[in-house]
Amino acid sequence: MSWDQFIYFALAALLLWMAGAVAAWKEKGRIAFLFTAAGLAVFFSYILLMWVSLERPPLRTMGETRLWYSLFLPLAGLMVYSRWKYKWILTFSTILATVFICVNLFKPEIHSKTLMPALQSPWFAPHVIVYMFAYALLGAATVMALYLLFFKKGRPSVEELEITDNLVYVGLAFMTIGMLFGALWAKDAWGHYWSWDPKETWAAITWFAYLAYIHYRLMPRHRLRLSLWMLIAAFILLQMCWWGINYLPSAQGNSVHTYST
Repeated sequence: MSWDQFIYFALAALLLWMAGAVAAWKEKGRIAFLFTAAGLAVFFSYILLMWVSLERPPLRTMGETRLWYSLFLPLAGLMVYSRWKYKWILTFSTILATVFICVNLFKPEIHSKTLMPALQSPWFAPHVIVYMFAYALLGAATVMALYLLFFKKGRPSVEELEITDNLVYVGLAFMTIGMLFGALWAKDAWGHYWSWDPKETWAAITWFAYLAYIHYRLMPRHRLRLSLWMLIAAFILLQMCWWGINYLPSAQGNSVHTYST
């Protein structure tokens, strides 16, 4: 399996996700679930085939991590739809997944079998996969925040706020687990759990930003719109943690976490 075959799997998955989104709007829940799940199976099969072909987890480059993010976004959308039957969530998750798939199609990267010694730790794969799932859940929470701020007419319902908060709770829980896996990886690869590397520093900033949102939402007299803006700001910090640090002068040649193609 090579990167050249990605377009075929991606198009098939996108068509299935789009069909699921259309079915959701037509209130055909079972069909929406089946189409979306089928798209996830197709996309995940490509990741597995790449894993076998590369003889390593496809997690080394930014393009490879975008594969997982493109997978987990519709999965998060399907989880929300299955629980709360929001018709539009599958459309939004499909659009976001399409963006990341297009980036990978228009900006292909070199995918070699080579892994630097530090990435050969058994903690590397669970750390990145758990983090990508956390990012997808927090991305879904951000979509909810944008919807409530700019598209929702009237005051958000209790259920809508509950969805948003639950996505943050679960996303932050997975982020915390990912950080713990990362600490174990760092200990195994470099001999210490934490070193305040630029990537680690921004990971801590992002973690505290979401924790601040949770605590602010629990305050009796919090301002709803401010809390939603806090959630959007936290997601911007998350993007900085994920890929923005690659462009920081402090990370150039110094950060052991900077992705390389």
